[in-house]
Amino acid sequence: MSVAEKTAKKSGGLGETVNVIFQALILALVIRTLLFQPFSIPSGSMRPTLLEGDYLFVTKWSYGYSRYSLPFSPNLFSGRIFGSSPERGDVVVFKFPPNPSLDYIKRVVGLPGDRIQMRGGQLFINGEAVSREKVGEINDPDVTEVDRPVDVFRETLPNGVSYETLDLTPNGIGDDTREYVVPPGHYFMMGDNRDNSTDSRFTVGYVPEENLVGRANIIFFSIAGGASPLEIWKWPTELRPWRLFNFVR
Repeated sequence: MSVAEKTAKKSGGLGETVNVIFQALILALVIRTLLFQPFSIPSGSMRPTLLEGDYLFVTKWSYGYSRYSLPFSPNLFSGRIFGSSPERGDVVVFKFPPNPSLDYIKRVVGLPGDRIQMRGGQLFINGEAVSREKVGEINDPDVTEVDRPVDVFRETLPNGVSYETLDLTPNGIGDDTREYVVPPGHYFMMGDNRDNSTDSRFTVGYVPEENLVGRANIIFFSIAGGASPLEIWKWPTELRPWRLFNFVR
């Protein structure tokens, strides 16, 4: 084989490698933009449903696409394309309205036009109390974030969606609120950890439909103790295998 042929072969091999890498990056970008986005839980606001150290997939097509569906949220268009409305009880990732560079995750409890209020720790929707039943206690700091037993209540929304909430502090600051009237095109979000959640009762406010990123779908990894998934040597003690591949409800 001549020197020229060897050079051409090397150039062809390099070009092919670059082409494969480029195609892989484009495919990853398309999947992240249109299909799935990985998301890690940064705080305890959704305990006991979601824990810090949970890693989950968010389905991007659930509510259609807005500029916030794209990396870096370029202001290319307004509103949503192929939009559909979230259902009451969905766990949703959205852009924090006061600062859209931040991702938040909460549960939808109020739809456009709803009247939402907390009275004595109980959720009221349009003047009707949401079913709330004490189902026991959790005495596990990995779940509750506190070293004592915590009361657990099961809420069931009018559409039948049921989930557990924590009551860390009876008569907490968010247990009694004014009545909120959700504007058109907006949603009212709350965390399941009712006494430790910055949500629509506080600085989050009403969340515009455009800010919705996607629906939390399935936990694909979970590790405790603030460990990174890359710290494999911590897996024997910190991995939560019972949470892997659980659907978010």
